[in-house]
Amino acid sequence: MGGVTHMINILIVEDQTLMLDALASLLSLDASIRVVGKASNGQLALNILKNTPVDIVLTDIEMPEMSGLELAEHIQAHYPSICTVIMTTFSKSGYVKRAINMGVKAFILKETPSDTLIATLKGVKNGKRIIDPELALMAMEDNDPLTSKERLALKLAGEGVKAAHIAQKLCLSEGTVRNYLSDAIAKLHASNRIEAARIAKQKGWI
Repeated sequence: MGGVTHMINILIVEDQTLMLDALASLLSLDASIRVVGKASNGQLALNILKNTPVDIVLTDIEMPEMSGLELAEHIQAHYPSICTVIMTTFSKSGYVKRAINMGVKAFILKETPSDTLIATLKGVKNGKRIIDPELALMAMEDNDPLTSKERLALKLAGEGVKAAHIAQKLCLSEGTVRNYLSDAIAKLHASNRIEAARIAKQKGWI
């Protein structure tokens, strides 16, 4: 069977079970695609990656435990030969920009027709990078003023985590965390950390 060598091994990461199963069924219809794993969040996906050969991780962004962008960052650092393709309902400029910076190979919206999705996966396997031109343009125009530390602190604050616990999680002093949060609040012209987190989340910056 000559075609077997060109099989594309895909891991799908999506927190909505119906969507996850539908995607797996849809992709399995293509003779050159093999779905080797399904996970409902980034953390579970990492467990699968430890002992499963994967070519492409097709992941959603907004998921519990570990988001698709955090997963993409981890893959880039630990599994550089694996390609990440982001598929999402949300075309937030901050998401696209962060995905591009993390070396994500393709960013597609969930309403994309199935044949386009399959063509994208095959293109990525052949070394292409496929970002919708409109999304790429939007990302270029996006000016995220936050530093990575401010982003982390703000994300946790937005989840209701107190400054002392944020300091513990990030191995920083409480004073430093408070400085990060106040800088983020000032940059986003917000009145408090919760409002700042909400603005940053809407933009896709956290």
